[in-house]
Amino acid sequence: METIQKKLNKRPPIVVVMGHVDHGKTSFLDFLRKTKIIDKEAGGITQSIGAYEIKHGEEKITFIDTPGHEAFKAMRNRCAVVADIAVLIVSADEGPKSQTEESIKMLTESETPFVVAITKIDSPRADIQKTQNDLMNIGIYLEGCGGHISWQGISSKTGEGISDLLDLILLLAEMSELTYDPQAHASGFVIESKKDNRRGIMASLVLKNGTLKHNQNIVTSTVTGRVRMLEDFLGKNIAELTPSAPALVMGFNAMPSTGEEFMASEDALALLKIKECSIKKINIAEGIIPAVLKADVTGSLEVLKDMLAGKIKPIECSVGSITDGDIKSAFATNAIVIAFRTKFDGRQVEMFAKNNEVKIFSSDIIYELIKSVDEYIAEVSEPEVAGRIEVLAIFGKKDNKQIIGGKVIEGSIKMGKKAEIRRKGILIDEGKITNLQIGKVDAKEVESGNECGILIDSIAPIKIGDELSQATVK
Repeated sequence: METIQKKLNKRPPIVVVMGHVDHGKTSFLDFLRKTKIIDKEAGGITQSIGAYEIKHGEEKITFIDTPGHEAFKAMRNRCAVVADIAVLIVSADEGPKSQTEESIKMLTESETPFVVAITKIDSPRADIQKTQNDLMNIGIYLEGCGGHISWQGISSKTGEGISDLLDLILLLAEMSELTYDPQAHASGFVIESKKDNRRGIMASLVLKNGTLKHNQNIVTSTVTGRVRMLEDFLGKNIAELTPSAPALVMGFNAMPSTGEEFMASEDALALLKIKECSIKKINIAEGIIPAVLKADVTGSLEVLKDMLAGKIKPIECSVGSITDGDIKSAFATNAIVIAFRTKFDGRQVEMFAKNNEVKIFSSDIIYELIKSVDEYIAEVSEPEVAGRIEVLAIFGKKDNKQIIGGKVIEGSIKMGKKAEIRRKGILIDEGKITNLQIGKVDAKEVESGNECGILIDSIAPIKIGDELSQATVK
């Protein structure tokens, strides 16, 4: 089996700051902007792009200045792992509040590592001990209080504790071993976008892998373009961008949405099409699929829900025409739209659904509608698994060829067949196994219980803990 040498570079952490309103998030970020911005001589920040870079000692940190929880929700709904680390802001004079708990829920569900910043320690009403106890009551156990979550008290007025907090962030980043492949296709996430009367459509991006260059094709799942102008967060023209730096890009043909993943290379359109086709395969391990339900009246809606019970997972249920909001909800959750006795709210909504490849089932006859949905479920349901491998080691990657080690945990795996790659149950890609080895001996098939080496062709980087599965041919 051929060997591939890893050439990964260390990258700075991308950090999001979350917490309850008025607990000091803005003051903390303002302090960083005034005291820690890299290369202030370059002219300062010329525009808000939703993210910026600071320097602490010799290390860089990128902070995402999100407008609020809705942006973070949008990113999470699209399975976008934008931030590597989070800072949970909790005020020492109020303790955790409703949005604190909402933030904790988001961070837990997205499995984002975080540190706690107890703010306003200079306030006359500050009570750090009570704040720690209140956090314990909602399941957040800090270091020194019986837990392992790092924390630091800070004052954004005096700067007390902020340097120590940045040290904690860099320590957590070091433990996370953040890297990127400079030879990989450039990819990352859209932070925000807007249309300027003079400059046109501008998108704020954060790069997570590869190298983004001027004049490359750039695509998301909804828009395309070419990088006509590339600026760093200070407004300075640059020829290329490396992770985890934020940048402003001009060249999209329409405004991309917050949280969308982008890819950039000369063959970006082809790569995205392959990836989207793979990701849009619906996982129906439990026999149900997500769906947005629409009907003409409430009675019809209830009948529709009853008849589809156990077959679909309702994301939203409402009466009336199919709106652009329904299509956006379906797209964000990879759901289908099931409409009984109702139509699109205009031609534009229908085109919006078509352009975003949202599957629509519509009929005025309930049994025909249910039959169509049943047929679709049968069509996309997962076939019987012939073999499954747990990935135990990664030995290298070159272009689309990846060498991995794993153990067959179900059935058997065969050489020359395609395998689906799943991460925590979510389908991320599909590839063909071009070589199998037991020890150092080539094998055509590996049975359950055996470890093996695998050479597989796939675009998505495989990680330890992923699973590869092959289906039974019917």
